[in-house]
Amino acid sequence: MRFLFRYLNPYKYRMAGVMLIKLAGTTLELMIPYVMEHLIDHVVPLKDMLPVILWGLLMIALAVATRFLNVTANRLSVKTAKEATFTIRRDLFHAALHLSGAQMDEIGLPSLISRMTSDSYNVQSFIQSVQTIGIRAPIMLLGGIAITLTMDTGLASILCVMAPILVVLVVMISMRGIPLYAMVQRGMDEIVRVMRENITGIRVVKALSREEHETERFRQANEETMRRDIRAGMIMSLPGPIVTLFLNVGLTLVVWIGARRVNDGVTEPGVILAFLTYFNMILMGVMGLNRIFMMLSKANASANRIQQAVDQEDALPVLPEGEAARCEREGFIVFDHVSFSYDGEVQSDARDERFAGSARQKCLIDIDFELPKGGSLGIIGATGAGKTSIINLLMRFYEPQEGHVFVDGRDVRTYALPELRRRFGVVLQNDAIFADTIRENVAFGRDVDEDMLHAAVGDAMARDFVEGYEDQYDHKAVIHGANFSGGQKQRLLIARALAAHPEILVLDDSSSALDYRTDAALRRAIGEHYSDTTMIVIAQRVSSLKNLDRIMVLDEGRMIGYGTHEELLKNCPEYRMIHETQMGEAD
Repeated sequence: MRFLFRYLNPYKYRMAGVMLIKLAGTTLELMIPYVMEHLIDHVVPLKDMLPVILWGLLMIALAVATRFLNVTANRLSVKTAKEATFTIRRDLFHAALHLSGAQMDEIGLPSLISRMTSDSYNVQSFIQSVQTIGIRAPIMLLGGIAITLTMDTGLASILCVMAPILVVLVVMISMRGIPLYAMVQRGMDEIVRVMRENITGIRVVKALSREEHETERFRQANEETMRRDIRAGMIMSLPGPIVTLFLNVGLTLVVWIGARRVNDGVTEPGVILAFLTYFNMILMGVMGLNRIFMMLSKANASANRIQQAVDQEDALPVLPEGEAARCEREGFIVFDHVSFSYDGEVQSDARDERFAGSARQKCLIDIDFELPKGGSLGIIGATGAGKTSIINLLMRFYEPQEGHVFVDGRDVRTYALPELRRRFGVVLQNDAIFADTIRENVAFGRDVDEDMLHAAVGDAMARDFVEGYEDQYDHKAVIHGANFSGGQKQRLLIARALAAHPEILVLDDSSSALDYRTDAALRRAIGEHYSDTTMIVIAQRVSSLKNLDRIMVLDEGRMIGYGTHEELLKNCPEYRMIHETQMGEAD
């Protein structure tokens, strides 16, 4: 829980004030039964209405003051909890944006979503309650016992015996809830994962009539989380009935023993009535402690999960140029014998054929090429050949296990990530259209003026459909751009990549939804207006790559061909086969 203290530290004085207000309100609340006992036993027997009215007004004043102080404390505690949780969510979101690819793979997007939502809510509820119930409950418990001791030591001894037993019992049972609630939160991760997959792929689910199948998948994840939650809830709910049973037994003893003491003239009737009220207060105190421990169990599990994401070490530190590798080649982009695996397990010899096809096969094996400034490179290969992995290393989403990547003569590890990535305009696979205007989706918060925006939309072959809308560039996209066709989305994404006129343009399978005519027009526009831009294009169509300066052919992470279109037709059987197959399909 120390993780939370750094977020609560700015509010320590406000929280101290809340606790003092809550302490005052609870203390006044504890005085009401005491005043009632005095009124019944010492004022009413005087048979004078004025003192009765005055003491009655005192009870009303205490009740009003208690109400006012409690409401004030509750409002301040809510404000503190919301502001602290706002900061936690902000830092969690910031951390999520700066996780490396490997860290994101380890935590998982569904888990990040549940940490941002249900985990942060658990923390907020705890911060709010610890300032109010966390003060009120122990004061009710200890104050009730202390006051009853001043009234009747014999009756109070019943409470003194029971209260410590109940507190220990509550603490022991509640401590078992911490690991159980951690399991519940992991179950929520799975629910979010299944929901996200189905919401994102809802059209596929409907198109293939897999609603029942996906409903069953969700039911299984939901039932598993429900079982975990029930188990945690059953354990954490045990103190309630046990506490109630013990206190009701104690209450019965108080009534029975108290009645005898009143009959014997040892105890006044008002004391018994006050004892009954204090018994209820003590019960509320113990139940409040039980609730605090339950919320503590949830908050502790949730805070640990949030801390895991927020306190991730920087997996991609910036290296001083003196400690980084030196580029001995003249290319603007250089891959120097790079090998990479997403699981981080790379054998010592990246060029050893024995490792091909092994269980821990690398995604990239000994990738070595250079691309001059303003040059263009196409990458083609089967699904899973490692095409996108090259882009992931170039933009430093991941680190290679062997070899080095250079941009403009510098090891990419020497760039601050914003400095490196500002050089790029990128369209990645499954890239995102956000729920905003076309203007904001293309500009994307960058310094892009109106002329640059219009030029990029025109070069991306998107002007006709964008200006066909009544509100044109202010037309609003819905989530994931669902109100656009696949080709329209790809053209908007290409416009976004072109808008800032990047030094390096990366198009990863960005024209798969475009017809051949639009694709050809797009390539011509880019060639004419972005001739000084270094370009890397990943595509499945030979027609999209054949006019580029160089083409790389990948197969199971290995570079099996590299050259111009004509050179590969002569020297690379795999490329020639792809070309003949596609040209046959085109015919």
